[in-house]
Amino acid sequence: MTSTLTCERPMWPWSLAAAAGVLATSWGEYSSGTALWVVVLDLVLGAAGCVLVLALPRRPVMVGLVLGVLAGLAPTGTPPASVGMLGVARHRRFAVAAGVAAVSAVAHILRGWWRPIPGLGLVWWTVLVIVGHAALLGWGALLAAQQALITSLAERARRAEAEQGRRVAEARAAERTRIAREMHDVLAHRLSLLATYAGALEYRPDMPADKLATAAGVIRSTVHQALDELRDVISLLREDDTGPARPVPALADVPALIAESRTAGTPVEVHDELTEPDTLPPVAGRTAYRVLQEALTNARKHAPGKPVTVALGGTRGERLHIAVSNPLAANGGPATIPGTGTGLVGLTERVRLAGGRLDHQAGAGAFEVRAWLPWPA
Repeated sequence: MTSTLTCERPMWPWSLAAAAGVLATSWGEYSSGTALWVVVLDLVLGAAGCVLVLALPRRPVMVGLVLGVLAGLAPTGTPPASVGMLGVARHRRFAVAAGVAAVSAVAHILRGWWRPIPGLGLVWWTVLVIVGHAALLGWGALLAAQQALITSLAERARRAEAEQGRRVAEARAAERTRIAREMHDVLAHRLSLLATYAGALEYRPDMPADKLATAAGVIRSTVHQALDELRDVISLLREDDTGPARPVPALADVPALIAESRTAGTPVEVHDELTEPDTLPPVAGRTAYRVLQEALTNARKHAPGKPVTVALGGTRGERLHIAVSNPLAANGGPATIPGTGTGLVGLTERVRLAGGRLDHQAGAGAFEVRAWLPWPA
């Protein structure tokens, strides 16, 4: 223990307690017939010891040694020396406190030799001195251990609170990221369909009335679906939302996704070589759906009207393999439908969190997205 007493309670109560002991000892000496001048001198030494107790927080070892020496000169020095011994034992290492206790004990024994107590032999006095100092030493060590335990528990509580705060902050950040990724995956696909049909209406105002009505109906239906999905995503932010949850997209919803893209004017060729697709875990199925959704959306943005090839393969106990490729736009210019450019970044992270891997590259006149997802047996 190397802490000081600066954080402890004020020392004046201890000084008053020592002063009470000094007065009681002085009265005992006077009652036993000790000369008045000796009693006065002892009283002065005891008062000096009580004042030194107030300095115990700043220099506990030095003050403890001085108080021990004063106790060797006068019986009135014993109460302040006891307080000093207890303070040193409580706030210093046991070895240091034991050294101070040894000096104080020797001083007390010497005082018993040159100022013997009537009716009490030197041997018994020595025993009492050793037992008393050992008790003070043990008491101080016990208080020190108790204080150390309290400090340790308080520090643990503070660290636990800080750790909890950090975990809450990380959870909030992760939830925001998840919601942002979900909004991108859900809305980008719907909005790209809207942009495709709106562009057709803008550039083909002379199309037949039936086709115009069909395109308007698709736009209306897509807007409704986008609003429903946006409502589902926003509901994640509400703690009091109790409405019915919409089904989470899975691998079984891929045919409808392909049909939407074909209806929007994107030729999609599908090669399905999956075996036992019903055994695919929900997380892998949902992630596979998002991979195909993002790949078809990007194809519609960057290469509108170009054919897209989708290949699905894998079996239980191995891996699910997804490959989506489409020719690059002839002019190599920017996307006809603007985007944030972070869709594939978020998709890569989503696949990684599902335990898989995603690669994408442009080469040989085509853009290809490949993903591998675990498919446990």
